[in-house]
Amino acid sequence: MDAVVALSVVVIIAFVFLGILFTFIPVGLWISSLAAGVNVGIFNLIGMRLRRVPPSRIVIPLIKSHKAGMRLTPSQLEAHYLAGGNVDKVVNALIAAERAAIPLKFERAAAIDLAGRDVLQAVQMSVNPRVIETPRVSAVASNGIELRVVARVTVRANIDRLVGGAGEETVIARVGEGIVSSIGSAASHKDVLENPDVVSKTVLAKGLDSGTAFEILSIDIADVDVGRNIGAQLQTDQAEADKRIAQAKAEERRAMAVAQEQEMRARVEEMRAKVVEAEAEVPLAMAAALREGNLGVMDYYNLKNVVADTQMRDNIARVSSDKDGPVK
Repeated sequence: MDAVVALSVVVIIAFVFLGILFTFIPVGLWISSLAAGVNVGIFNLIGMRLRRVPPSRIVIPLIKSHKAGMRLTPSQLEAHYLAGGNVDKVVNALIAAERAAIPLKFERAAAIDLAGRDVLQAVQMSVNPRVIETPRVSAVASNGIELRVVARVTVRANIDRLVGGAGEETVIARVGEGIVSSIGSAASHKDVLENPDVVSKTVLAKGLDSGTAFEILSIDIADVDVGRNIGAQLQTDQAEADKRIAQAKAEERRAMAVAQEQEMRARVEEMRAKVVEAEAEVPLAMAAALREGNLGVMDYYNLKNVVADTQMRDNIARVSSDKDGPVK
């Protein structure tokens, strides 16, 4: 009885040990690698466990690359995984590049992946170019007519410039700038409407893909709409501004004329006041002349007669003008 219990305990311990062993040591992956002809030692798999690298993330891509005819080492894939890269995507990209006869080395693919770009998508984009549609670009021709253009840019990934090259936003911005420049140099908007491929050829000839991660294959004008007459609107705004300036200057001249008129009136009133003051001194001067004998009595009466005669003539002339009406 004791022997049976001891044997059961030994069997249980053996099963536990084997369970822990098979859990820590990926025997299944080791057998799969041997069956695929990939030389990955059992101690190498144990080392991956100790370095906290999931063996499946290394062994399965390694088997895939071996079947595709590439000679990659477990150390290369493990180093890329520890650097934070996507090993499976890099291997898939290498296989796709190999099938498409695109020269791509593992170091280059790993650098592209670590740079944050999708290396598999880049390889696929090198084989199958992508079409980027620009937003509606507004440009004005030389005759002042606005044109709104939508362009489709066919690009292919440039693997050599994926690291450090500009992205889609730069390509779209450069194409938009080229469209504005090309339409702005056109003499009339009708020239662009009659032959829109002139714009696309002009923009394509500028080498807009320089310094980007893409190679521009073609630029096609998809849609052209006629917008506002910007030139006429600018002329209208300029005329309105000139009108306001003229009105301001006229108002300034009117204000100066009013000020001058008021100044003249003030001067006239001042002269009238001096005349009244002088007339008030006449009786005093006459009285002094009578006292001093410089003026006789008859002279005074003659002066009064002249004044009365003058007033009578003025009254007769005023009555005559009222009867005859105003002189036409």
